[in-house]
Amino acid sequence: MGIKVDQILDCKGLSCPLPIVRTKKVMDQLAAGQVIEVQATDKGSLADIQGWARNTGNQYLGTKEEGDVLKHYLRKSNPGEVKEAAKFEHTIQNDELEKVLAENNGDTVVLDVREPAEYEFKRIPGAISIPLGELESRLDTLEKNKEIHVICRTGSRSDMAAQILAENGFERVKNVLPGMAEWNGPVVSK
Repeated sequence: MGIKVDQILDCKGLSCPLPIVRTKKVMDQLAAGQVIEVQATDKGSLADIQGWARNTGNQYLGTKEEGDVLKHYLRKSNPGEVKEAAKFEHTIQNDELEKVLAENNGDTVVLDVREPAEYEFKRIPGAISIPLGELESRLDTLEKNKEIHVICRTGSRSDMAAQILAENGFERVKNVLPGMAEWNGPVVSK
C-alpha cells in the first residue's frame, strides 16, 4: 500500500534553505488535509523539514529513503492548526560574532548545526558540530551556562536549533546571521 500524495515537489540537487522555501510555497497552495511528497537529496533536509513542520503546525508524516533520494511526506494542517514559522528573536551578525571570538573570553561556544560534510570542508575554528537532526538527543553535551552562538549555512537551521535550545532551558543563545555562506572570519578547511 503506497502513500497517496496530492502533490510531488522535486527538490533534488538543492541545498538549504531552498527545499524549505519551495515546500512552503507549495504548501500554501494546498488545501487542508492534502499531502505533499518532497523529494530531496540534501541529507540535512530531513531535520529541516521536521523542524519546519513543527514550527508551522503542519504535520510531518515521515520520510522514506530510496537510493540517494529522501522522500519527505507532509500533511497540510487545517487553518486553526497552522501557525507562522517562528523566528528566534536573539540574533547576532557574522561580523559581531567575529569580534566576540577575537576577544575569546572562554564563555562563548559556536555550535555548528550543519551536516558533517558541510562542517568538515569549512568551519569556524573551535566550533562544535552537532547536526540539527541530532541536537535534541545531544543537549546534555552542551553547557547551559555558556553563551551559545548557533550557526548553519544560511541561518534557517540555526534558527530552529536556537529555538530547541531555548525550549530546553538554554538562556544565552543567539542565532548567527547570515551564517557560513557569508562568513568572512577565520576558518578551518579540509
